[in-house]
Amino acid sequence: MPETFPRLFSPLRIRGHTLRNRIVFGAHTANMAVEGLPTERHVAYYAERAIGGAAMVVVEPMPVHASAVLTRGNFRHSDDSVVPHFKTVVSAIKGNGAVAIQQLYHVGAHGDSDNSFHPHWSPSGLPSYHDSDGSHPMTEAEILETIDGFVQAARRCHEAGFDGVEVWAAYLGMVDQFWTPWSNRREDRWGGSLENRTRMSREILARIREICGPDFIIGIAVSDEPDVKAALQRDELAQIVKLHDELGLIDYVTCGSGGYLDFYKLMPTFIYPEKLGADLAACLKKVVKKAVVVAESHIRTPENAETVLGEGASDLVSIVRGQIADPHLARKAREGRPQDIRGCISCNQMCWGRRSRDYWISCLINPSAGREFEWNGDRFTKATHPRRVLVIGGGPAGLEAARVAAERGHRVVLSEAGTRLGGNFLLAGLQPRRAQILDLLGWYERQLEALGVDVRLNTFVEADDIDPSRVDVVIVATGSYSAETGFQKALPTIEVMPGFDKGCIFTVEAVMAKQARPGKNVLLLDEAGGWRGCGTAWKLAEDGHHVTIVTPDPFVGKELQRTAADVPMRQALKKLGVQWSTETSIVEWHGNGATVLDHNTGKRSFMEADALLTATTNHPMDWLMPGLLELGVTVRQIGDCAAPRQAPYAFFEGRKAGLEI
Repeated sequence: MPETFPRLFSPLRIRGHTLRNRIVFGAHTANMAVEGLPTERHVAYYAERAIGGAAMVVVEPMPVHASAVLTRGNFRHSDDSVVPHFKTVVSAIKGNGAVAIQQLYHVGAHGDSDNSFHPHWSPSGLPSYHDSDGSHPMTEAEILETIDGFVQAARRCHEAGFDGVEVWAAYLGMVDQFWTPWSNRREDRWGGSLENRTRMSREILARIREICGPDFIIGIAVSDEPDVKAALQRDELAQIVKLHDELGLIDYVTCGSGGYLDFYKLMPTFIYPEKLGADLAACLKKVVKKAVVVAESHIRTPENAETVLGEGASDLVSIVRGQIADPHLARKAREGRPQDIRGCISCNQMCWGRRSRDYWISCLINPSAGREFEWNGDRFTKATHPRRVLVIGGGPAGLEAARVAAERGHRVVLSEAGTRLGGNFLLAGLQPRRAQILDLLGWYERQLEALGVDVRLNTFVEADDIDPSRVDVVIVATGSYSAETGFQKALPTIEVMPGFDKGCIFTVEAVMAKQARPGKNVLLLDEAGGWRGCGTAWKLAEDGHHVTIVTPDPFVGKELQRTAADVPMRQALKKLGVQWSTETSIVEWHGNGATVLDHNTGKRSFMEADALLTATTNHPMDWLMPGLLELGVTVRQIGDCAAPRQAPYAFFEGRKAGLEI
């Protein structure tokens, strides 16, 4: 048992199964099914986390009824054709030492008619909090049909070889809607008293036990929304879980945070404190006598997990995004190498961000996520013929390219013009609550040093500096820059902002790098809608500046909506006094303020300011390419110098370049 994490790596028995440690890879919608069937992408995705050491893998939620379908990547819910395909997933998980569980869910009122083409069902016909639709109050026949949907789904899982199922009673989904008096206003045997409101869940769990047998693990997933009066409060939820535990209906309970009424805590970004699910877990740990308690939600690291276990808050910990970011988190922690774990940065950009757009999920810092079947997991095969590689630029694309090339045995030199690695990503890490980015850059520094990469800082490279007889491959990752013109996409015919030559105009990058010091009263033009502008506004406001954001978008942080970060971000900005003007552009800068245009009315007005900051679309730093192409060596252009985009594509192209050498 590792001395560093003694509790985390102690085994645990549950319903006759031995978990090799206390780390769960919890349920989440990977959204990878095609025509309702799991694919190679699924198999390799889950296998990699089992190979990486997770003790229990909970496969993504399966809808139990036509009205429960929520994504185009959901599994089939209506027939047994999915069973042989599930067997392949189960074999990949169990064959690599992990216990295999399948989650079963129904979202109740919060369906998605675009995918289900079915009316939303709920206890009492309340509105959906997923979209603008309403729901249908269920008849008794429909309630029984739904219960049978759960039971038949569990039967299929049992036949496929899963060790158990987890019934989704979290986030104000169907089961939780029946539990909650606010959403269950029925006056029949399915509503009113605690016994009636828990009748559905008790029927589901008892019938699953009956049909799947005594060795089958049955868990439930719950969550709480303590800041929402309509939701179940912790004492009420504890009473419900205690009842199910006393009746012997559950083997474990997973405790998350948030829900459809407090959606942003459901998959919390870095804005929120860590270990969010631990408080609910500790509450339920006090009332259950038989069931194992699993803490989930923003438990990113082995250190977090060991603390939660050490406090007695739970028996197991579910680390989801942490194992998406590094599928070998458990193995590295067990080997006493936590410093080698690539830490999740809690950004949600490619996990929830892609799922929110109904794509299969991936990871900003781990582009192998979802591509394990193509890229040999998150592991590397040595190159047959090692080559001499020069990487120009130490931002995300260059760092990943250098690391992967070195992992494969190539001899790598990384030249960075600046004094530190990271490029503009380093500046993002200097924004409030984003220090996880700095941790990631520290991880890259350690990995490059261990791999023997020759890192040269303060080294600006021109094509003439390169001796083609000493280099086989040049990877150009020089990033992007902000054009000093004030061009705005919303005003496409104006190439240069009038008054741009009057000074006191700075890019957000210059401000974050402390190359510019704006005055007290700042206008921030944000056409990007992401953390470049919003995070800089947050930093300036914390430093005492009066900040007004001007954006042509209908709301501030438009690009952050997909990551479930925009609302808490705006709340944080408002608390700091930041103001904004939406659907607005700047038509002229005067040196002491700007004339702004309201796109809805055409009205112009003046906003006083000491400085104007710009967060607009960058341009590629691609001027090295013509000279490099004349050298006669292999040249790859990756990241923002190919086209300025968000960070995930820099990491992806860096990984791809390193793999293809």
